Amino acid sequence: MNEIYVVGLGPGKEEMMTGEAIRALDNADTIIGYTVYLGLLGGKYDNKELLSTPMMQEEKRCRMAFEEAMKGKKVAMICSGDAGIYGMASLMYEIGKEFPECELTIIPGITAASSGATVLGAPLNHDFCVISLSDLMTPWELIEKRLELAAKADFAMAIYNPSSKKRHDYLQKACDILLKVIEPERPCGYVENIGRDDTKATVCTLKELRDTNVNMFTTVFIGNSTAEIIDGKLVTKRGYPSERREG
Repeated sequence: MNEIYVVGLGPGKEEMMTGEAIRALDNADTIIGYTVYLGLLGGKYDNKELLSTPMMQEEKRCRMAFEEAMKGKKVAMICSGDAGIYGMASLMYEIGKEFPECELTIIPGITAASSGATVLGAPLNHDFCVISLSDLMTPWELIEKRLELAAKADFAMAIYNPSSKKRHDYLQKACDILLKVIEPERPCGYVENIGRDDTKATVCTLKELRDTNVNMFTTVFIGNSTAEIIDGKLVTKRGYPSERREG
């Protein structure tokens, strides 16, 4: 079988990649990815064949991976974060139906919900959901419904893709939806440039978050009804009984 690894890089720094991800890249003949993600490798694999496509050419990139694998090469398709969480794994499986001679191995990576949460404190320490505000492939009406129902269900939330040049007011719109259900003082926070030298974490209330401008490299966290700020960290409580905490 022709081998393709679909590799989650996590935030991009080698120390935040899994050992399995590093081995897959070391063993690959060809590494394929979005141009920015190849840049995250920092030149370590410049001795290998590196192939890329710009943003919005995901299908072309996937087909390129299968075509290279059919030549007998070991291929690594890279994604930021985790390949199966807003990554390339599902599209690779879809296109892979046309290439039965190829075998896919999905290599997990640390997604922004996990890596951002550790910087901010413990915002996802109870039941939580992840919602993307990007409406490129999901209608905004469905995103609105998911936000509203997550708030009513008292989930802690990680919000991906909160803003871009074309969607500069989407976080404000999302907060307006949440404020219909959640009190303005609800503890929240956000992390910019997770896993990079200029990482920045901020805690705030939902009302303050509503009036905050963030960039596309930001992950936003909404606490549930038990959340509080402890020593500057956003903490969603697990709900342990006090006698167990004392023991």
